[in-house]
Amino acid sequence: MPEIAEVETVRNTLKKRVLNKKIKDVKIIYDKIIESDLQEFKDILINNEFKDILRIGKWLIFVLPDYYLLSHLRMEGKYFIKNSNDPIEKHEHIILTFNDGSDLRYHDTRKFGRMKLVKKDELYQTKEIAKQGKEPLDDSLTSNYLLKKFKDKNIPMKKILLDQSIISGLGNIYADEVLFASLIHPLRMASSLTKEECERIVKTSKKIIEDAIKNGGTTIKSYTSSLGVTGHYQDLLKVHKKEGKPCVNCQTPIKRIKVGGRSTYFCEKCQN
Repeated sequence: MPEIAEVETVRNTLKKRVLNKKIKDVKIIYDKIIESDLQEFKDILINNEFKDILRIGKWLIFVLPDYYLLSHLRMEGKYFIKNSNDPIEKHEHIILTFNDGSDLRYHDTRKFGRMKLVKKDELYQTKEIAKQGKEPLDDSLTSNYLLKKFKDKNIPMKKILLDQSIISGLGNIYADEVLFASLIHPLRMASSLTKEECERIVKTSKKIIEDAIKNGGTTIKSYTSSLGVTGHYQDLLKVHKKEGKPCVNCQTPIKRIKVGGRSTYFCEKCQN
Protein backbone atom coordinates (compact mmCIF):
# COMPACT_ATOMS: atom_id res chain seq x y z
CA MET A 1 0.00 0.00 0.00
CA PRO A 2 1.40 3.43 -0.85
CA GLU A 3 2.04 5.42 2.30
CA ILE A 4 2.94 9.06 2.88
CA ALA A 5 6.42 8.85 1.31
CA GLU A 6 5.15 7.01 -1.75
CA VAL A 7 2.24 9.43 -2.23
CA GLU A 8 4.66 12.35 -1.92
CA THR A 9 6.86 10.76 -4.60
CA VAL A 10 3.83 10.36 -6.88
CA ARG A 11 2.87 14.00 -6.23
CA ASN A 12 6.31 15.34 -7.08
CA THR A 13 6.56 13.18 -10.19
CA LEU A 14 3.14 14.15 -11.54
CA LYS A 15 3.73 17.85 -10.90
CA LYS A 16 6.47 17.73 -13.53
CA ARG A 17 4.18 16.14 -16.11
CA VAL A 18 0.56 17.30 -15.89
CA LEU A 19 0.36 20.91 -14.67
CA ASN A 20 -1.10 23.62 -16.90
CA LYS A 21 -2.17 21.21 -19.64
CA LYS A 22 -5.76 21.54 -20.83
CA ILE A 23 -7.94 18.49 -20.27
CA LYS A 24 -9.91 17.82 -23.45
CA ASP A 25 -11.58 14.50 -22.56
CA VAL A 26 -12.37 12.27 -19.59
CA LYS A 27 -13.07 8.54 -19.87
CA ILE A 28 -14.59 6.77 -16.87
CA ILE A 29 -14.32 3.02 -17.39
CA TYR A 30 -14.99 1.87 -13.82
CA ASP A 31 -17.30 4.43 -12.28
CA LYS A 32 -17.32 3.19 -8.66
CA ILE A 33 -13.95 4.88 -8.16
CA ILE A 34 -15.67 8.27 -8.62
CA GLU A 35 -17.56 9.55 -5.56
CA SER A 36 -18.99 12.59 -7.37
CA ASP A 37 -21.76 12.88 -9.91
CA LEU A 38 -20.24 11.39 -13.06
CA GLN A 39 -21.47 14.03 -15.49
CA GLU A 40 -20.45 16.85 -13.16
CA PHE A 41 -17.04 15.18 -12.76
CA LYS A 42 -16.52 15.28 -16.52
CA ASP A 43 -17.97 18.77 -17.00
CA ILE A 44 -15.71 20.33 -14.36
CA LEU A 45 -12.54 18.63 -15.60
CA ILE A 46 -12.95 19.09 -19.36
CA ASN A 47 -11.39 22.34 -20.63
CA ASN A 48 -9.76 22.85 -17.24
CA GLU A 49 -6.15 22.58 -16.07
CA PHE A 50 -4.38 21.35 -12.96
CA LYS A 51 -2.59 24.32 -11.39
CA ASP A 52 -0.84 22.38 -8.64
CA ILE A 53 -0.88 19.05 -6.82
CA LEU A 54 -1.00 19.04 -3.02
CA ARG A 55 -1.04 16.22 -0.49
CA ILE A 56 -2.77 15.78 2.86
CA GLY A 57 -1.93 12.47 4.52
CA LYS A 58 -2.32 9.82 1.83
CA TRP A 59 -4.67 12.00 -0.26
CA LEU A 60 -3.45 13.57 -3.50
CA ILE A 61 -5.16 16.88 -4.16
CA PHE A 62 -5.19 18.09 -7.77
CA VAL A 63 -5.79 21.84 -7.81
CA LEU A 64 -8.27 23.25 -10.34
CA PRO A 65 -9.29 26.95 -10.49
CA ASP A 66 -12.45 26.46 -8.41
CA TYR A 67 -12.28 22.84 -7.26
CA TYR A 68 -9.98 20.23 -5.79
CA LEU A 69 -9.86 16.72 -7.19
CA LEU A 70 -9.17 14.37 -4.28
CA SER A 71 -7.53 11.05 -5.10
CA HIS A 72 -6.68 8.19 -2.74
CA LEU A 73 -4.59 5.33 -4.14
CA ARG A 74 -5.66 2.85 -1.43
CA MET A 75 -3.95 -0.54 -1.85
CA GLU A 76 -2.58 -0.55 -5.39
CA GLY A 77 -3.62 2.61 -7.22
CA LYS A 78 -1.06 4.07 -9.63
CA TYR A 79 -0.89 6.95 -12.11
CA PHE A 80 0.80 6.75 -15.49
CA ILE A 81 1.38 9.18 -18.32
CA LYS A 82 0.82 7.59 -21.72
CA ASN A 83 0.30 8.59 -25.33
CA SER A 84 -3.39 9.05 -26.06
CA ASN A 85 -3.08 6.57 -28.94
CA ASP A 86 -1.79 3.80 -26.68
CA PRO A 87 -4.31 0.98 -26.16
CA ILE A 88 -6.24 1.08 -22.91
CA GLU A 89 -4.94 -1.69 -20.70
CA LYS A 90 -6.80 -3.79 -18.18
CA HIS A 91 -7.22 -1.99 -14.84
CA GLU A 92 -6.88 1.50 -16.37
CA HIS A 93 -10.13 2.88 -15.00
CA ILE A 94 -9.99 6.69 -15.28
CA ILE A 95 -8.32 8.43 -18.22
CA LEU A 96 -7.78 12.17 -18.56
CA THR A 97 -6.70 13.19 -22.07
CA PHE A 98 -4.72 16.42 -22.47
CA ASN A 99 -4.59 18.62 -25.53
CA ASP A 100 -0.93 17.72 -26.14
CA GLY A 101 -1.85 14.11 -26.99
CA SER A 102 -0.93 12.63 -23.62
CA ASP A 103 -3.10 10.86 -21.06
CA LEU A 104 -3.07 10.72 -17.29
CA ARG A 105 -4.29 7.20 -16.57
CA TYR A 106 -5.38 5.86 -13.20
CA HIS A 107 -4.58 2.15 -12.87
CA ASP A 108 -5.90 0.09 -9.97
CA THR A 109 -5.86 -3.70 -9.89
CA ARG A 110 -8.13 -3.97 -6.86
CA LYS A 111 -10.36 -1.00 -7.74
CA PHE A 112 -10.18 0.29 -4.14
CA GLY A 113 -9.00 3.80 -5.04
CA ARG A 114 -11.34 6.76 -4.77
CA MET A 115 -11.70 10.19 -6.41
CA LYS A 116 -14.05 13.06 -5.70
CA LEU A 117 -14.41 16.73 -6.55
CA VAL A 118 -14.87 19.29 -3.78
CA LYS A 119 -15.26 23.04 -3.94
CA LYS A 120 -12.19 24.87 -2.74
CA ASP A 121 -13.86 26.46 0.27
CA GLU A 122 -15.22 23.08 1.39
CA LEU A 123 -11.98 21.07 1.46
CA TYR A 124 -11.52 20.99 5.22
CA GLN A 125 -15.20 20.23 5.78
CA THR A 126 -15.05 17.01 3.78
CA LYS A 127 -15.01 13.92 5.99
CA GLU A 128 -11.90 12.58 4.28
CA ILE A 129 -9.76 15.63 5.11
CA ALA A 130 -11.42 16.79 8.33
CA LYS A 131 -10.48 13.56 10.13
CA GLN A 132 -6.78 13.67 9.23
CA GLY A 133 -4.38 13.91 12.17
CA LYS A 134 -0.97 15.57 12.31
CA GLU A 135 1.59 14.56 9.70
CA PRO A 136 5.04 13.24 10.70
CA LEU A 137 6.75 16.29 9.17
CA ASP A 138 4.34 18.77 10.77
CA ASP A 139 5.88 20.80 13.63
CA SER A 140 2.55 20.52 15.43
CA LEU A 141 3.16 16.78 15.90
CA THR A 142 4.53 16.95 19.44
CA SER A 143 4.87 14.67 22.45
CA ASN A 144 2.12 16.63 24.21
CA TYR A 145 -0.20 16.11 21.23
CA LEU A 146 0.46 12.36 21.31
CA LEU A 147 0.06 12.10 25.07
CA LYS A 148 -3.34 13.73 24.77
CA LYS A 149 -4.37 11.44 21.90
CA PHE A 150 -3.08 8.29 23.64
CA LYS A 151 -4.72 9.04 26.98
CA ASP A 152 -7.23 6.33 27.98
CA LYS A 153 -6.65 4.43 24.72
CA ASN A 154 -6.11 0.81 25.65
CA ILE A 155 -5.22 -0.04 22.07
CA PRO A 156 -1.97 -1.61 20.82
CA MET A 157 0.56 0.92 19.54
CA LYS A 158 0.76 -0.70 16.11
CA LYS A 159 -2.96 -0.19 15.64
CA ILE A 160 -2.78 3.38 16.99
CA LEU A 161 -0.08 4.36 14.50
CA LEU A 162 -2.33 3.21 11.66
CA ASP A 163 -5.13 5.50 12.87
CA GLN A 164 -5.05 8.37 10.35
CA SER A 165 -6.92 10.65 12.76
CA ILE A 166 -3.88 10.62 15.07
CA ILE A 167 -0.85 10.56 12.75
CA SER A 168 -1.76 11.11 9.14
CA GLY A 169 0.09 9.20 6.44
CA LEU A 170 1.71 6.31 8.32
CA GLY A 171 0.85 2.82 7.11
CA ASN A 172 1.93 -0.72 7.88
CA ILE A 173 5.54 -0.40 6.70
CA TYR A 174 6.49 2.83 8.43
CA ALA A 175 4.52 2.02 11.60
CA ASP A 176 6.77 -1.02 12.08
CA GLU A 177 9.89 1.05 11.43
CA VAL A 178 8.83 3.86 13.77
CA LEU A 179 8.08 1.46 16.62
CA PHE A 180 11.43 -0.28 16.16
CA ALA A 181 13.34 3.00 16.09
CA SER A 182 11.39 4.17 19.15
CA LEU A 183 12.08 0.89 21.04
CA ILE A 184 8.35 0.34 21.64
CA HIS A 185 6.63 -3.06 21.44
CA PRO A 186 3.79 -3.12 18.87
CA LEU A 187 1.41 -4.65 21.46
CA ARG A 188 2.13 -1.99 24.08
CA MET A 189 -1.04 -0.15 25.07
CA ALA A 190 -1.02 3.45 23.87
CA SER A 191 -2.27 4.72 27.23
CA SER A 192 0.88 3.44 28.97
CA LEU A 193 3.35 5.56 26.98
CA THR A 194 5.41 8.19 28.75
CA LYS A 195 6.20 11.68 27.50
CA GLU A 196 9.75 10.56 26.69
CA GLU A 197 8.44 7.66 24.59
CA CYS A 198 6.05 9.96 22.77
CA GLU A 199 8.97 12.26 22.02
CA ARG A 200 10.85 9.30 20.52
CA ILE A 201 7.88 8.56 18.27
CA VAL A 202 7.80 12.20 17.10
CA LYS A 203 11.53 12.26 16.32
CA THR A 204 11.72 8.84 14.66
CA SER A 205 8.57 9.45 12.58
CA LYS A 206 10.04 12.66 11.17
CA LYS A 207 13.43 11.07 10.47
CA ILE A 208 12.04 7.92 8.84
CA ILE A 209 9.58 9.77 6.61
CA GLU A 210 12.19 12.36 5.62
CA ASP A 211 14.60 9.58 4.64
CA ALA A 212 11.88 7.63 2.84
CA ILE A 213 10.88 10.66 0.76
CA LYS A 214 14.52 11.32 -0.14
CA ASN A 215 14.76 7.72 -1.35
CA GLY A 216 11.53 7.83 -3.36
CA GLY A 217 9.52 5.73 -0.93
CA THR A 218 9.41 1.98 -0.58
CA THR A 219 8.72 -0.51 -3.36
CA ILE A 220 7.28 -3.72 -1.99
CA LYS A 221 5.36 -6.43 -3.86
CA SER A 222 3.34 -4.94 -6.71
CA TYR A 223 3.54 -1.28 -5.69
CA THR A 224 5.70 1.13 -7.61
CA SER A 225 5.23 4.86 -7.66
CA SER A 226 3.96 6.55 -10.79
CA LEU A 227 5.68 6.75 -14.16
CA GLY A 228 8.32 4.12 -13.54
CA VAL A 229 9.72 5.84 -10.44
CA THR A 230 10.83 3.08 -8.08
CA GLY A 231 11.58 3.74 -4.42
CA HIS A 232 14.75 2.57 -2.69
CA TYR A 233 13.84 2.96 0.98
CA GLN A 234 13.15 -0.78 1.19
CA ASP A 235 16.94 -1.15 1.24
CA LEU A 236 17.00 0.78 4.52
CA LEU A 237 14.15 -1.01 6.32
CA LYS A 238 15.20 -2.44 9.68
CA VAL A 239 12.32 -4.79 10.58
CA HIS A 240 9.47 -4.76 8.07
CA LYS A 241 9.49 -8.00 6.04
CA LYS A 242 12.63 -9.10 7.95
CA GLU A 243 11.12 -12.09 9.77
CA GLY A 244 13.84 -14.48 10.95
CA LYS A 245 16.68 -12.14 10.05
CA PRO A 246 18.97 -10.81 12.80
CA CYS A 247 18.11 -7.49 14.41
CA VAL A 248 20.55 -4.81 13.30
CA ASN A 249 21.04 -3.81 16.94
CA CYS A 250 21.18 -7.06 18.92
CA GLN A 251 21.14 -9.92 16.38
CA THR A 252 17.92 -11.38 17.85
CA PRO A 253 15.77 -12.83 15.01
CA ILE A 254 12.99 -10.48 13.94
CA LYS A 255 9.52 -11.80 14.75
CA ARG A 256 6.25 -11.44 12.86
CA ILE A 257 2.84 -11.32 14.53
CA LYS A 258 -0.62 -10.10 13.54
CA VAL A 259 -1.94 -6.91 15.13
CA GLY A 260 -5.38 -5.75 14.08
CA GLY A 261 -5.17 -8.16 11.15
CA ARG A 262 -1.92 -6.61 9.87
CA SER A 263 1.43 -8.41 9.70
CA THR A 264 3.74 -6.71 12.18
CA TYR A 265 7.52 -7.08 12.44
CA PHE A 266 9.59 -6.31 15.54
CA CYS A 267 12.54 -7.26 17.72
CA GLU A 268 11.30 -8.74 21.00
CA LYS A 269 14.57 -7.87 22.77
CA CYS A 270 14.92 -4.23 21.67
CA GLN A 271 11.18 -3.48 21.78
CA ASN A 272 10.16 -4.57 25.24
